[in-house]
Amino acid sequence: QVKLVESGGGLAQPGGSLRLSCAASGFPFSNAVMGWARQAPGKGLEWVLRINRDDTQTYYIDSVKGRFTISRDNAANTLYLQMNSLLPEDTALYYCVLGILLQGPKGQGTQVTVSS
Repeated sequence: QVKLVESGGGLAQPGGSLRLSCAASGFPFSNAVMGWARQAPGKGLEWVLRINRDDTQTYYIDSVKGRFTISRDNAANTLYLQMNSLLPEDTALYYCVLGILLQGPKGQGTQVTVSS
């Protein structure tokens, strides 16, 4: 069955960087549209960034443009989210999502906290 396991979250200072990883199994990863979503405290789940089958990226939040980059390693069945110049408002639980629907299969999430 589909399994997604996120890792790499933690505490970062404003302006710092983190790299999230998502280990995927149970489906043909190289053919899948994958994305990252996040849920900030007290808010709903929202799309952050998606990578399409042709490796083009779709940004859903203007504030992450130029700071966040999504990538994939098809040989390792792993999805990445490189986050630079982190802001306190990036604090959230980050999920790896399979497909184009926010309600699609996702992992347990990895917590990112940006604070000085």
